[in-house]
Amino acid sequence: MSEVTQPVGSSGGATAVVVGGGLAGITAALALADSGVRVTLLEGRPRLGGLAFSFQRGDLTVDNGQHVYLRCCTAYRWFLDRVDGASLAPLQDRLDVPVLDAEGKPGRRLGRIGRTALPVPLHLARSLATYQHLSLAERAKVGRAALALKGLDLADPALDAQNFGSWLAEHGQSERAVEALWDLVGVATLNAVASDASLGLAAMVFKTGLLSDPGAADIGWARVPLGELHDTLARKALDSAGVRTEVRTRVTSISPYENGRWSVQVPGESIEADAVVLAVPQRETHDLLPQGALDAPERLLEIGTAPILNVHVVYDRKVLSRPFFAALGSPVQWVFDRTEASGLREGQYLALSQSAAQDEIDEPVSVLRERYLPELERLLPAARGAEVKDFFVTRERTATFAPTPGVGRLRPGARTEAPGLYLAGSWTATGWPATMESAVRSGVSAAGAALGALGRPRDHLFELFEEAA
Repeated sequence: MSEVTQPVGSSGGATAVVVGGGLAGITAALALADSGVRVTLLEGRPRLGGLAFSFQRGDLTVDNGQHVYLRCCTAYRWFLDRVDGASLAPLQDRLDVPVLDAEGKPGRRLGRIGRTALPVPLHLARSLATYQHLSLAERAKVGRAALALKGLDLADPALDAQNFGSWLAEHGQSERAVEALWDLVGVATLNAVASDASLGLAAMVFKTGLLSDPGAADIGWARVPLGELHDTLARKALDSAGVRTEVRTRVTSISPYENGRWSVQVPGESIEADAVVLAVPQRETHDLLPQGALDAPERLLEIGTAPILNVHVVYDRKVLSRPFFAALGSPVQWVFDRTEASGLREGQYLALSQSAAQDEIDEPVSVLRERYLPELERLLPAARGAEVKDFFVTRERTATFAPTPGVGRLRPGARTEAPGLYLAGSWTATGWPATMESAVRSGVSAAGAALGALGRPRDHLFELFEEAA
């Protein structure tokens, strides 16, 4: 028989195993350890961070994809504070999104989405009134649709079954308005165009991000490689909390052990614990769930996935003078300057984040190069004479769950039918789309449920969600 062990330091007291070292798993492990539970965190990859990580390409430190968060993402902001990384991923002082129209007239190609300090919804009024990528009539109709969206009840389950694109059309939104505003924001946050998205999730994004608080949509992003935040600093925080962290350790099965405890099998070892948090993708969760843990486990397999493509271009000179911009009239969606974060010493490194990339995710690099380099030259005149020193792509084929109408009924909560077994992951029922915020919230929920069952303090977790409300 394989050896039976307990989480490190488990001479007494409650013990837990967290399976998965992404943001959800790290959060669950920290929250449990902060309440005195002895935790083992198991991750199959050689690093922590899940789908928000970094790797080396020569002297360049590359993020697999560009990730941002908003001021309203209070759970992820808690995570950054908890790992001492908040100063490395600062927020804008005030929302400001430059929007370049590749087909716009000279002198009218640049528009901006921003806010003032006025109360909601007046904080967006000036920006909408001067947003030159829409006609006056379209801007007025956008304002009316935004007020209608603000009036929706996010607790109404009927919203989940409705299509956001159809709702926008019913509220007078033109194709141009959808492209230049609703999808500009929605594709980046939902990883789907409006016609493929649940009204419930879309309403949550716009109500929370743009219509809840004047500063809710201020944007933050890492000024260092993601691996520094989600692996290096996270592992330091886990170590300080007394968590035993094992990477390159894949869990093969989870089963009831004895006296209400659990046995988690890894190659050559069986780890016993009072509680287990499964913080892995939905299909892996389905394969590891013991029989009877969910009423309808096959529903996990019905949760679709959506890809994100990232295009990376290194120029021999500076071609972009702002930190980022969004684009219209072009296959390009969002472009970020990653020069300083990557360690590049000469030239400029731009990362293009392409969400809802079903049609491009498997395209050869040569095809993508022929498509995107001319587009960057259309958008950035300074790129026309620049030499491309490097061009490569990163692909996340299952980057997020697909936010299709009806997905809400498929997303399980943190608790299972098996006492002591809990679920976490951005795909679980957090109320948010598949974002870093959703992942952290799921870890908090799973830890809170486990702590309640173990009789451990969890007031600090409730306070987090009260702040987020």
